[in-house]
Amino acid sequence: MSLFDVYRQLRKPPDGKIVLVVFDGLGGLPRQPGGPTELEAADSPHLDTLAAEGSCGLLDNVLPGLTPGSGPAHLGLFGYDPLEYDIGRGLLAALGIGFPIEPGDLAARINFCTIDPDTGFVADRRAGRIPNETNAQLVALLNEITLPDCQLFVRTVKEHRACVVFRAPDLYDDLNDTDPQTVGLHPPHPVVAADPRSEKAATLVAEFIQKAQAILEPHQPANGLLLRGFARYEKLPQLDEIFGIRAAAIATYPMYKGVAALVGMHVLDDAGESVADEFDCLERHFDDYDFFFLHIKKTDSYGEDGNWDAKVHVIEEGDAQLPRARALDPAVLAVTADHSTPCALKTHSWHPVPVALWGRWARRDAVEVFTERACAAGGLGRLRGIHLMPLLVAHALGFEKYGA
Repeated sequence: MSLFDVYRQLRKPPDGKIVLVVFDGLGGLPRQPGGPTELEAADSPHLDTLAAEGSCGLLDNVLPGLTPGSGPAHLGLFGYDPLEYDIGRGLLAALGIGFPIEPGDLAARINFCTIDPDTGFVADRRAGRIPNETNAQLVALLNEITLPDCQLFVRTVKEHRACVVFRAPDLYDDLNDTDPQTVGLHPPHPVVAADPRSEKAATLVAEFIQKAQAILEPHQPANGLLLRGFARYEKLPQLDEIFGIRAAAIATYPMYKGVAALVGMHVLDDAGESVADEFDCLERHFDDYDFFFLHIKKTDSYGEDGNWDAKVHVIEEGDAQLPRARALDPAVLAVTADHSTPCALKTHSWHPVPVALWGRWARRDAVEVFTERACAAGGLGRLRGIHLMPLLVAHALGFEKYGA
C-alpha cells in the first residue's frame, strides 16, 4: 500500500484551518566565519514566538545532500516524493500562467538570455531581467515560428521568463536543458534525447531553437534563449482526494502557482504583488478553504543576487505580517522554506531548511527562536519534506487511527 493510499484510507474532515507559509530560499549561511545567517540576522519576533510555542525541526525537501530545485522542493512540501514525481519546471510555468495544458503536451521554461556575439558564450542567463513589456514583444515574434506537424505555443511568464508548449503525438521529455548554468564560459548546450522515444521531441525543439535564435539575434540584451525543465503533462493524484481537504494557493510568481495547480489547489487570482497583499488575500478567503499555501518569493531572489540586506528585509517583512495569520485562529500554522539560497553562494544549496509547526496540539520543545541552528535541536528532528503535509493534517485532527 502506498503512502497516498494510507492517507486516503484514514482521512477525515480537519478540525480547523491549516496555513503553510513558505519563505522561498529562506535558509542561509554566514557571510563570514562565526557570523549569523540571514535568518539569524533578521529581527523576527513573531517567527520566534511561533517557534517557541510550537514544534521545530529541519527539512530535507528531496534528500540530504541533494540541492532541490523549486519545483521538486514544493512537491515534497505538499507530500509528493519528488524522486517519484519528477516534474520539469516548464510544465509548472505553463500551469502557473493558466495555459490550457493537455495530456501529452511537452512544455519547457524559456529564459531569455544575452549571447556574446564574438564568442557565442552565454554572457547573462537572465538578459538583465528585461521588463515584462519587452518579454511580451519577443514572445509575439516567437509565436510566428512554425514547426512541421506540431502546434507551438510561446507564452510570457515574467521578466526574462517565458514558456513554450509543443503539441504533437508521441512527444517525450527525456531531454537535457540547454542552459549551461554558467556565464562567459560556454554557449547554450544543444538539445539531446537521452532515449529513443524522446528523439522526435529533440528534433522539434532543435528546430525551434534554431529559428528562435535567428529572430532574437538583433534584440539586445535578449538576443538568445535557454530552455530548461522539459516536462510531458500527465495528471497527478490530487490533494483533495488524498487528504480530503479543499486547498488554495496564494503566490505572486507563476511557477509556484503552477506547482499548486498541478496538485489540485485552487490558485487565488487576487494574491496581489506584495507580502502584505498576500496576507490580505488570506484574510479574504479564509472561510472558503481548509488549507492555504502562502508563498513569499523575494527571499530566494535576493539570495540568488547575493543581496544580504534585502533578503534580511524580506524575512522581516514576512515576520511583520505573521500576526495577521494567527489572528484568523487557524488550527495549524507552519512556516518553512523550499530550499536554502545563501547569499554567500548566490544559488540554491543542499542545506536543510528550518520548520516551525504551531497549533493547539503541537508538542512544545526547547526551541526559543526560529533559526537554522535553533531548529536543528527541535522536537521534530530532521525530516524529509514529504512528511510535513501529513504532520500538518494530523495536527488538525484530520486522520483516523491507523490499525486496531
